[in-house]
Amino acid sequence: MTKYEIIIYWSEEDRAFVAEVPELPGCMAHGSTQQAALANAQEAARLWLDTAQEFGDPIPEPKGRRLIFA
Repeated sequence: MTKYEIIIYWSEEDRAFVAEVPELPGCMAHGSTQQAALANAQEAARLWLDTAQEFGDPIPEPKGRRLIFA
């Protein structure tokens, strides 16, 4: 999979780690651990990209930033 920035943070409201992929609008996931949130976000990003390709939607170029854990 292409490298996209993933931001992971703790959500007190959800009582879970949330992982966002800012370069892919609306692409986010959660998990009970940072590792689970990351794995779920990677799967969500794969599905986001597959869907965009299927419908001919533009796919943003990754900015190549590193993973950020907050």
